[in-house]
Amino acid sequence: MRLIPSLILSLASVFALHSPMANADDVFGADSSEQPVKQALAETSDAETPLLLQPSTGLLGSQLKKARVVVSLDEPVDLWDRIRDGFTMEELDSPLVQNHVAWYANRPDYVKRMVERSQLYLYHIVEEVEKRGMPTEVALLPMIESAFNPKAYSTSHASGIWQFIPSTGKHFGLEQNFWYDGRRDVTAATDAALDYLQKLHDMFGSWELAFAAYNWGEGSVQRAIAKNRKMGLPTDYLSLTMPPETRNYVPKLMAVKQIVMNPEAAGLDLASIPNRPYFASVTTTQRIDVAVAARLAGMPLHDFVSLNPAYNRPVINFKGSRTLLLPVDKADTFSSNLENYDKPLVSWKSYTPARGEKIDKVARRFSISVARLKEINSITKHNKLAAGQTLLVPLSHNEAAIPDFDEVAQASEAEDAAPLRVSSRFVYAVKKGDTLVSIAKHHKVSALQIKSLNNLKSNRLSSGQKLVIRQETLTSRKLAAVQVQPVKQTAIAKAKTVKFAATNNAKPVKLASAKRSQRYYTVRHGDTMASIAKQFNVATNDIQRWNNISGKRGLTPGDKVTLMLPSKG
Repeated sequence: MRLIPSLILSLASVFALHSPMANADDVFGADSSEQPVKQALAETSDAETPLLLQPSTGLLGSQLKKARVVVSLDEPVDLWDRIRDGFTMEELDSPLVQNHVAWYANRPDYVKRMVERSQLYLYHIVEEVEKRGMPTEVALLPMIESAFNPKAYSTSHASGIWQFIPSTGKHFGLEQNFWYDGRRDVTAATDAALDYLQKLHDMFGSWELAFAAYNWGEGSVQRAIAKNRKMGLPTDYLSLTMPPETRNYVPKLMAVKQIVMNPEAAGLDLASIPNRPYFASVTTTQRIDVAVAARLAGMPLHDFVSLNPAYNRPVINFKGSRTLLLPVDKADTFSSNLENYDKPLVSWKSYTPARGEKIDKVARRFSISVARLKEINSITKHNKLAAGQTLLVPLSHNEAAIPDFDEVAQASEAEDAAPLRVSSRFVYAVKKGDTLVSIAKHHKVSALQIKSLNNLKSNRLSSGQKLVIRQETLTSRKLAAVQVQPVKQTAIAKAKTVKFAATNNAKPVKLASAKRSQRYYTVRHGDTMASIAKQFNVATNDIQRWNNISGKRGLTPGDKVTLMLPSKG
């Protein structure tokens, strides 16, 4: 880091606050004793070097562009390093930790899928965790709750990456209705989860007990503590009597932490995650089909839904405005295409059946199959409609013209469509005693390849040095066969609403058809894993893998099951 003048050193603690939308008054305060400092900065000429701050501080360069010095904040390039730097919890003295480390170590494919999913959300979560001064262990909690599956749904009706049950979600302000479930909204649910965890930590004074209460319920933890106190026993996490799931909850989190600290010790590779925003928030006031929104953003429907999993129906319907999440390099495309789009944005409307009207009659009225109508409206009973029940029905009477909510693939009109740049890389931290040859041999690559990827002039390495071991760039044609999540992004300032640059008028990239598309099946009474597998001609273990279902866990009517089925056409 460069030498910083004493003036800026005196403000270092202020810069470290990472205020997301700070202005000059927020940074320096309104106290008159700080006015000379503000005045000194204001009097600096435009010709002098501007004060530059990393995006994570939230300070816009233009707000302080007249400062006379440059501040270079040494931030990690890899998000995992940033997470490691924020670990503060003590190790847990329990053999269960190593049991869970071994469990993950024996399932490298599971860990890989979990990490791939996390790349969409983890930067945002780390940002919010750090703003609250929480340990970054908190950011790993969705790995325990949902394996970062945004559509995860438990038998206790918990939903989303933070697994809120309906009542707790409502208590923390997560809207849940026919159209939208805030428990699956990535940003809203993260805010709610961190509010809840902060409350629990304030209540129990321990992160271990806060996590236990998040899993078991605050009342249950309070009663367990009271019971131990009455018997004169310690009241820490390991001393309380609790059900097996909660007893394993914190050890599982500590196991994930241990793997993040040293993945190689567990025989695992953690794909590098860039320490920069993956998505931007865009506010819209227009109702729009989910499929149309994805098309306007120039991205596959599956990727759009992964960032916006809160919408229950194929149309984003609301009063006022809604926030959509888009990859940072897709926001301009969406804005430009939406402005120039001259076709209908919605192909669905709501309909309230007349008293006694059955679902088959509604289906005939709107020229849609009963099965499709039931699927769109999550109707699990035979043909029974509740009095006054609202249904989603198509505007068009031609079912073939209705966009399919669950279709992931978007057909390409030309084989030579512009490639979609997608990167996947693995970064290794050099340890004492490592040589270029030993690292290359361990990772089954050539030393020459490592030197080329890292622009090394010699074979000399230093302890702690970061080396890119593998890196791959795929085109849209390869993407159909290889699942790689992290999209190469351009850095932009994080904001609630993005103001789009007029210079970016790029047209959406058209993608080649994927071989499989994601569908959602609502479990009915009498369904089993085997019967669903037989119905859709897939393997039972594939259903378990697609839904992160382990062991012999059963299905409950109303559960949403993800299925990867061959694309139509």
